[in-house]
Amino acid sequence: MYNITKTFTICYGHRLYKDPGKCGHVHGHTGRVEITLEGKDVDGLGMLKNFDSIKATLGVWLDDNLDHSMLLNDKDPLVTILGEAGEKLFIMDCNPTAENIARMIFKEAKKKGLSVKSVAFWESPTANAVYFE
Repeated sequence: MYNITKTFTICYGHRLYKDPGKCGHVHGHTGRVEITLEGKDVDGLGMLKNFDSIKATLGVWLDDNLDHSMLLNDKDPLVTILGEAGEKLFIMDCNPTAENIARMIFKEAKKKGLSVKSVAFWESPTANAVYFE
C-alpha cells in the first residue's frame, strides 16, 4: 500500500457564528492543507499520483474558492453585509471550523476522483483537524 501527501497553503478569514469566545470575531489565518492519497499500485512512472495533477485539480479548487476568501456560516448576518460590500465569500452550511473545513476539502477531493485517505487542515502551526472515512 502506498500513501502520498501533498501540502497547500491558503490565506483566509472567518468567524465562528455565535461562538462566545475570541473566534466569534472576524479574524484570519494562514492555513495548511495536507491531502493524503492511498493506493495499492503505482503507475508506469512509479507514482501513485503525480503531484502536479493534484495541484491541477484540488490546488486550483482551493485557490479559486478558499484562498483569500472569508469563510462564513450561511446563517451569519455578515454574509449579506460583506457580500454587498463585494468581498470574496465562501459560504458553508455550518461553522467554518478546522474540522468542518477538513471534511469539506476531503469531500471535494473525492468528487474530483482523488483516492483520498485523509485531509489534515492546519489552522495554525500548533492546531489541526484531520478528517477521514
